Amino acid sequence: MGWNTHGAYARDGDLIQLVGLRHKNFIFRLRAGAEFQSHRGVLKHDEIIGKPWGSQVFSHNGSPFFLLPPSLADILAITKRNTQILYPKDIGFILVMMGIGPGQHVVEAGTGSGALTTAFAFAVGPQGHVSTYEIRSDFQDLARKNISLLGLDDRVAFKLRDIREGFDEKEADALFLDVPNPWDYISQVRAALKPGGNFGCILPTTNQVQKVLLALREEHFAFLEVCETFLRWYRAHPARLRPTDRMVGHTGYLVFARPVLVGDENQSQELLEEAGITFLNNGDENDLHGYE
Repeated sequence: MGWNTHGAYARDGDLIQLVGLRHKNFIFRLRAGAEFQSHRGVLKHDEIIGKPWGSQVFSHNGSPFFLLPPSLADILAITKRNTQILYPKDIGFILVMMGIGPGQHVVEAGTGSGALTTAFAFAVGPQGHVSTYEIRSDFQDLARKNISLLGLDDRVAFKLRDIREGFDEKEADALFLDVPNPWDYISQVRAALKPGGNFGCILPTTNQVQKVLLALREEHFAFLEVCETFLRWYRAHPARLRPTDRMVGHTGYLVFARPVLVGDENQSQELLEEAGITFLNNGDENDLHGYE
């Protein structure tokens, strides 16, 4: 059972969020007969089951909480991690830009703690599938545990392997790399993605972005795009609306591209060039100036 619960009332087995004073919150799964204990008191699960979402519940010592279904952002905020995870602002943009949706087969390399894996598994739905590759067993073990706690493990195949050996998948709908050197694996990506599918990766520096752009051009990927996202929160007071003192700035460069078919004699060279397909020669690989 996942956490995207349906209906107006909390049910046995639902993942819930309790939000108390000073925005202290707890997320756990309801189990009939169980108890939740914290420094704010004890709550019996049986007293929560059947309560309407958005209502208040109270611990044995009177501490109040709002009963809410947790959002994906709430889940990612409490995910146990042994690596830096992607920020929700990047994850949401990745899902939209790569068109991730129900029933798709998505491939990921660089599982880490499983934050993006979680978002992919949520987005593809029960009929979709996520294949995620990792070379470190300790990272994979934690990610597997995180996914299992959310009830999404039936949507995810965990693979402990170096992607230099290639991917098992063919004609995947989308493929994302969160690895230090994605330019070394673009030919493997090309073999795993369906023509016209969506590729994405995230990188911390512009040098790395240039390398992956060159590798994508060499493998005839089109519609290359590079961006970074920024998020600014506002104080939600009608009479004193203003930005908070902090904003989430640069967290990485996102690169997106799509593999297209080339080589047909009837193809328009003008269209290929407009889409970003350039056949490198005469040392062009050493000159990225003017590339759009």
